[in-house]
Amino acid sequence: MKPITRILAATDLSAPARHAVERGVRIAAETGAGFSVLHALDLDAMDAMREWLGDNLADVKRKLEDQARETLAQQLRVLSRGVAAEATIVSGSPLATIIERAAALDADLLVLGAHGSGFLRHLALGSMASRLLRKTTRHPVLVVKQVPHEAYRRLLIPVDFSPVSVQAIGFARQLAPTADIVLLNAFEAPFEGKLAYAGVEEGVIQRYRDAAREEAWQRMRQLALQTGLGIDGYTPLVVHGDPSQQIIEQEQERDCDLIVMGKHGQHAMEELLLGSVTKHVLAESQGDVLVICGWRES
Repeated sequence: MKPITRILAATDLSAPARHAVERGVRIAAETGAGFSVLHALDLDAMDAMREWLGDNLADVKRKLEDQARETLAQQLRVLSRGVAAEATIVSGSPLATIIERAAALDADLLVLGAHGSGFLRHLALGSMASRLLRKTTRHPVLVVKQVPHEAYRRLLIPVDFSPVSVQAIGFARQLAPTADIVLLNAFEAPFEGKLAYAGVEEGVIQRYRDAAREEAWQRMRQLALQTGLGIDGYTPLVVHGDPSQQIIEQEQERDCDLIVMGKHGQHAMEELLLGSVTKHVLAESQGDVLVICGWRES
């Protein structure tokens, strides 16, 4: 598994985005990774105000840029924790500049706030996180929702036993090496609903469901062995039900502060929709969400 050597946090300088920067600083301090912070100012959108600002438009843009630079520098002074951060202020579309900067840095992790309230509505990182996840298939994205008082304590990792599940576990162990791990497989037996609709007896359906559960337990043990998790290195959960609901329920019941999701980013329709389970978890989770794209090299 490729180590985490470079982290990029994107901020609109709002309070939620400040939490994302602080979490990025913490992870950099814990992993020894380099840390960069990016703030994008889409000042070209102000050109529509030229009629009212006239020759003052350039001066207004310059003052906004200076203000952003000072605000970012002040935040980093407070949050540094001994980490030398590389701060960059750029002009342009936030989405495009984040992707370009991440590629230029070969970033191993992108960190975003779950919500934003920065200059102009479209700079809000709530929508930015979803848009970025639809665009990128290369960089894991950490969406920060909570104030980072401490290192992550307990990780909930939903698994479907695909190669992305293996990558998600490996990356999560790098990101939070001391955290407890809960592996969750939420299953629904194939054609289960159709069988009930066709009048198949409940007893038959239950035996079919039990067989699917036993297969999931076997694959869970194989996955743990494949990823180097010892018997005491994780808590396994195999539950029947809708994955979206089960993930949120188990997050709360198990008091997990980070959910690690695998994203199968090669399917065109899933790129368009982001994946209904991932979208639901991003919207409904209380803690932070890390989305791993199926790309990282071993």
